[in-house]
Amino acid sequence: MYEHMVFFKFNENITPEKEQELLAKLLGFKEKIPGIVELSAGFNVTEEEDRKQGYSLGLRVTFEDKQFLTEYGPHPVHQDFVKSLEGVIANVVVVDYPIV
Repeated sequence: MYEHMVFFKFNENITPEKEQELLAKLLGFKEKIPGIVELSAGFNVTEEEDRKQGYSLGLRVTFEDKQFLTEYGPHPVHQDFVKSLEGVIANVVVVDYPIV
């Protein structure tokens, strides 16, 4: 299995409604993208402001294997989500690793 983690930092143009829309899209991935074993996403609620660094939304996806992780990037549902980030994203951190 493979773990895929993503942390999103939004710019000042984002609205609370847009944040909720993005979260809903992420949570919908499990039913729409094959190979997902587990998925969780949510807003950063850490009280450690110095560690938050402006990242306000996180995603964790567990894939059955590396092939499903590879196919996830170009999947139309994922690409639709990526397009919905235009104009509101400041930075993204992605970490992928095999689960041992």
